[in-house]
Amino acid sequence: MTVICPAGELDLSRFLRRGDRIVAGQACGEPSTLLEALLEQGEKIGELSLFIATSFSGLLTGESDAFALSSMGAIGALRTAARAHRLRVVPCHVSRIGPMLEDRTLGCDVAFVQVSPADGEGRHSLGLISDHVRAAVHAARTVVAEVNDRVPYTFGESLHVSEIDCLVTVSRPPIQVPAAVPSPVDTAIAAHAAPYIGDGAVVQVGIGAVPDALLRLLGDRTDLGVHSGMIGDGLVDLVEAGVVTNARKEIDAGVSITGALIGTDRLYRFADRNPAVRMRAAAYTHDAAVLGRLTNLVTLNSALEVDLSGQVNAEQSGSSYLGGTGGQVDFVRAGARSPGGRALIALPATAKGGTLSRITAALSGPVTTARTDVDVIVTEFGAAELRGRTLAERARRLIEIAHPDFRETLSRTAHEIERRGY
Repeated sequence: MTVICPAGELDLSRFLRRGDRIVAGQACGEPSTLLEALLEQGEKIGELSLFIATSFSGLLTGESDAFALSSMGAIGALRTAARAHRLRVVPCHVSRIGPMLEDRTLGCDVAFVQVSPADGEGRHSLGLISDHVRAAVHAARTVVAEVNDRVPYTFGESLHVSEIDCLVTVSRPPIQVPAAVPSPVDTAIAAHAAPYIGDGAVVQVGIGAVPDALLRLLGDRTDLGVHSGMIGDGLVDLVEAGVVTNARKEIDAGVSITGALIGTDRLYRFADRNPAVRMRAAAYTHDAAVLGRLTNLVTLNSALEVDLSGQVNAEQSGSSYLGGTGGQVDFVRAGARSPGGRALIALPATAKGGTLSRITAALSGPVTTARTDVDVIVTEFGAAELRGRTLAERARRLIEIAHPDFRETLSRTAHEIERRGY
């Protein structure tokens, strides 16, 4: 039987046990009211842990002792917790979170989710986030759902009221992530990436300044499709301009597929009861078999640094954990293998005010995407196509898109690679 509870009367001790492992909806689907209650009440319950993939609410800074915090990376506001050494990182691809919940590798005793109001049949849409929400619900002993009347009703993944143990009613603006304002460097990177996206291409982009800048350059394309782990406000512009039609997709024709809406009220109003937008689990959005059915798939992901062999680090810079594995590898492999497709990794050529090269002789952190998977690296100085190239040729091409101030130093390493052949 579902317990209905106004937010001000929520007593989590009725539903949580000491030592419970909680998995919460992420990004703009973050159940803020439930997390606020957890921060207030968790310490009394004791020995709780929370897994959340990303967070933009600003609630999870790691300052509280109400629970132990873990994630697949330090994305969004979770960087604060990482800097405070209060974030436990579980390295994993987005496509693997759901399976790890289902087979109990990643424990989930309680699922915290945010949903829309129900339809006439008692089905709540998952609103702004799908990815691994249903996997968490299936694994959990207890499901606590924040029903927010400000969350759009989106088509795709849903949750029936009978699957909810505690239904907490709220009315508050969902988390918003405004589009970034691209810098001249971001715009230059986007300009080198844009030629890879032709008419009829299916695009996957994340959020941030470079993806936003890239979308602004696609206004003259026709019949673009969307199959992405996340989408932002830029999609609305391209749909309204008639650029995104999804007409040429081999699957999901006429529909933009995503697992997360990360934007503002403009995007949320657009997605509300819109059959041209469908929310799907990561088991679909990131699945190799599904992605393998798409031709002309062009994927865009980011990096912290790339070494001269093409290894990509998107997670850690020295001792600072700044990113995560996310869905990068899932989409890099898909874009590189798609007939007519490409997989782009974009990054500025320098960091720390121009004093540090992001094209580097050796990575300062882990390998997120292997050099065997990498396709195209893009900076503000150009695009280096690496697929099928020797290590020596890769080094030469990457130096050409490095900042001029660092090319001479990098060339010394490249000379050794040329001499050895590896």
